[in-house]
Amino acid sequence: MSKPITLNVRVTGPLSDFVAANVGPQGVYENVSEYVRDLIRRDMAQREDERFARLTAELQQAFSHSDESFVRTTAESFLQVARQTSAR
Repeated sequence: MSKPITLNVRVTGPLSDFVAANVGPQGVYENVSEYVRDLIRRDMAQREDERFARLTAELQQAFSHSDESFVRTTAESFLQVARQTSAR
C-alpha cells in the first residue's frame, strides 16, 4: 500500500461556494477531506465502469462473428503477436 499524501487545494468563487454548500451542518459531508475522498472514489468507479463497458463492447463484437471467421492459433503464436504489438 502506498503512503498517504497530503493535498493542498485552493478553490475560489463558485467552486468555493459549491464546496461550502456540501460540507458542514447543512451539507452532506462533515469536512472537505471527506468530500474530496468521495469525489476521488466516484471518479475511480466511473473510470472502472468505462473500462468494463469498453471490454464488454469488444467481447460482444468478437462473439457476434461466426465461428468460421476465427483463426486457430497456439498460445505461443498469440503471445508473440501480443509482444510485438505492445513493443510498438
